Amino acid sequence: MTRLRDGYRALLLDLDGTLYRGAAVIPGAPEALPAGSAQQLVYVTNNASRSPGAVAEHLTELGFAAGTDDVVTSAQAAARLLAERVPAGADVLVVGTDALVAEVSGAGLNPVRRFTDRVPAAVVQGHSPETAWPDLAEAAYAVRAGAHWVAANTDRTLPNERGLAPGNGSMVAALRAATDAEPEVAGKPFAPLLEDALTRAGTRAALVVGDRLDTDIEGANRVGLDSLLVLTGVSTLDELAAAPPEHRPSYVALTLDALNHPVAADEVELGAPSLGELLAAAPDRAFPVRGSAGDRVANGAASGGATGRTAGNGSGAATGNGSGNPIALSPR
Repeated sequence: MTRLRDGYRALLLDLDGTLYRGAAVIPGAPEALPAGSAQQLVYVTNNASRSPGAVAEHLTELGFAAGTDDVVTSAQAAARLLAERVPAGADVLVVGTDALVAEVSGAGLNPVRRFTDRVPAAVVQGHSPETAWPDLAEAAYAVRAGAHWVAANTDRTLPNERGLAPGNGSMVAALRAATDAEPEVAGKPFAPLLEDALTRAGTRAALVVGDRLDTDIEGANRVGLDSLLVLTGVSTLDELAAAPPEHRPSYVALTLDALNHPVAADEVELGAPSLGELLAAAPDRAFPVRGSAGDRVANGAASGGATGRTAGNGSGAATGNGSGNPIALSPR
C-alpha cells in the first residue's frame, strides 16, 4: 500500500488549526503522526509567541513526537531576516513576547521595547496576547521615523479552543493603518519561514500540511511544494470552492489521517457540489485537486525522490517558478 506520506521525505506541519486549537489537541492528530515515521516531521508555525522549546514541550504533552530541533517558528525566520537587513548590534524595537526578544538577541541584535532618543534600525512584530496600544504606538513612531518593519506573520485570526481570536495580522493591520507602511513578512505565505523549514529538513521532497489556504497552501505554492489542506481549522469547503489558483492545494482531506492511506483515485473539482459528499464518504482519504497549483510537483528530479503526484503518473519536464526552485510537471 502506497500512502500519501510515502511519496515525501519530510512533512512540514502547521500547528494551530492542524495539530491543535489552543490548548486542545485535534482528535486523532497524534495518532496520525506516530513516532518512528520514515518521514522527517518538521513543525512549522507562524505563531511567534513561544520559543521552539516551549512549542516542542506543548506538542509532546499533547502526544506528538517532537524535539526542539524539529520546530521552526516565524520568530526565528524574522530574526534571520533582521540580521540580513540591519547591522550587527543594531537596536530592534520588539512588539511581541519575550520569546521573540530572545530570537532577536540571538541573532546578534539589541532588542528594545521603546523608541527613546535613538531611532531603532528596525521594528519586529509578532503575536502576543499582551500587545496593547502603547506597544503599537512605539512601533508607529519608529516606523514613521524610518525603521525597517518586519512582521513575523500576518494571519488575521488565530484558532483556539473557543473559536477564532485576533491573530498577529490584525495587529499588523492597525500599525499599517497608522503608518501607511508595509512590513516585510517572514512567515507563511512568504518564503523565509518555509525555506528555513526546508533547510532544517535537509530535503525539498516535502509536503506542506496545513489548515489555511492563505498561509499554508499559498506558501507551499510560492516555494514550489505540494500541499495538503486539512479541514480541521480555519479554511472551509466554501472558501476552497472560491479559491484563486495560488490558494489551491495539491490535496484536500478532512483530517491528518489521510496521510496514512492511499490517495483517492478521482480528482475533485473545486466548487463541485459533490466534494463534501466525497470527503464524508471517504474520511480517511486525500483527494487530488484538479487544476491546482500543486499540479506543479516540486523538486522530484532535483531531490532524487518521487512525490505523491509523480509516484503514480511519472514525472514530466522540469521548469522554474521564478524563485530558482526546480519544478517537475506532472502530465494530465
